[in-house]
Amino acid sequence: MPIKRVWAPQIDFSVLRRELGLPGEFPAGVLAEAEQAAGTVPGGVDRTDVPFVTIDPAGSQDLDQAMHLSRREGGGYRVRYAIADVATFVRPNGLIEAESWARGQTVYLPDGRVPLHPPVLSEGAVSLFAGVDRAAVVWTIDLDADGATTGVSLERARVRSRAKLDYPSVQRELDGGSPSEPVALLAEIGMLLARRAAGRGAVNLPLPAQEVERDGDGWRLVLTAPLPVEEHNAQISLLTGMAAARIMLDGGIGMLRTMPAPKPEAVAKLRAAAEPLGVAWPEGATVGAVVASVDPGSPRGAAFLDQAAELLRGAGYTVFGGEAGPPPEEVGHGGVGAPYAHVTAPLRRLADRYVTETCLSLYEGRPAPPWVLDALPRLPKQMTTTDRLAGAADRGAIDLAEAVLLQGRVGEVFEAAVLDREEASAKRPAGGTVALDDPAVRARCLGDLPLGARVQVRLTVADPATRTVRFERA
Repeated sequence: MPIKRVWAPQIDFSVLRRELGLPGEFPAGVLAEAEQAAGTVPGGVDRTDVPFVTIDPAGSQDLDQAMHLSRREGGGYRVRYAIADVATFVRPNGLIEAESWARGQTVYLPDGRVPLHPPVLSEGAVSLFAGVDRAAVVWTIDLDADGATTGVSLERARVRSRAKLDYPSVQRELDGGSPSEPVALLAEIGMLLARRAAGRGAVNLPLPAQEVERDGDGWRLVLTAPLPVEEHNAQISLLTGMAAARIMLDGGIGMLRTMPAPKPEAVAKLRAAAEPLGVAWPEGATVGAVVASVDPGSPRGAAFLDQAAELLRGAGYTVFGGEAGPPPEEVGHGGVGAPYAHVTAPLRRLADRYVTETCLSLYEGRPAPPWVLDALPRLPKQMTTTDRLAGAADRGAIDLAEAVLLQGRVGEVFEAAVLDREEASAKRPAGGTVALDDPAVRARCLGDLPLGARVQVRLTVADPATRTVRFERA
């Protein structure tokens, strides 16, 4: 799908910061503690001989992960995944730890991020920049030729990335037909893991991302589909998260990221929507395999994926061990198709630091530190709260940009694709969600809307004050 860019004038996103109560600058004491912590010398096993590389969005400075992929003698692969060792720099019961609990996670807005940790750490001493020694927790995961995990180890280590790569340049190298081995192996292993994921019922929705980007003195609305290399990279992160979940389940203590498996009635509803939308659903095919076959760039494909999103509801965090008791019967993640945990983004998510320490303790056969045991029962509430906050910031920024972009155009008619529809009820008239081609806007529309069809819609409301955009079928 091509990138669609629509320019918008100046927008004041500070209203969102005030409305959501997002924190501003770090307190002086936190900054002073961070400056002191930034001088920490990385310890652990020396793995600076391993030629790790980072792959992130262009411009990223908070680099959580670095990878090294290789073939194993006799067949199969070895995945080394170095995760920034935040715990080495954050003193238990210190000011940085307290402030990170208040923030929960990094929140992203178009005019700047609200970071979890002071930038001197998250964009400095802890970030896995190329050419410098850094503290990391290195996961080593061996795979057989079919991509099945055959061994997992982890250790604190000192690492040195060789290159800071970004998704567009890596994708261009892959598309060029003769990529270097690290890049070629990422695609090879990523596709292998994706096939295994589809086979176990995982559901991956390749929905285009809608973002607001700076454009000179103004802003532009950008709609773009994920690059294949982003999916390959995500598979390495998911592989590590599943390895972490298995260590904690075997050890009887930890925290998982959980989501109920799709309910049979929800799958049946999606199957019923497939035929009129022209989506093939072969006998015996899993939901994940069907979703993977759909073109998100077509109106009908986009409508089907919008319907499929209804399957992925109820995500949460499950703590077990100690006073929390044994793991519940259902410990899986419906989107991943297996038990899964967050461990790969400690610079941006609070929970990852504590889950990583839990895994290290279990792997090394020692009790988890008291500061970890104290934190685990409290993490689900804080992560759930800040997940909602981050989601509200993201959606609020897009809603505001859409309303500013369309103000002054009320009454105009646009081409749109119908993503979902709702029958009329006593509480609301018939309508649904439509996606405009140009500008790249998604909004509610009133009227009789055939799912997956292309229709003409008239703009009836575009109010930046309430961040509201509404259409009616023309």
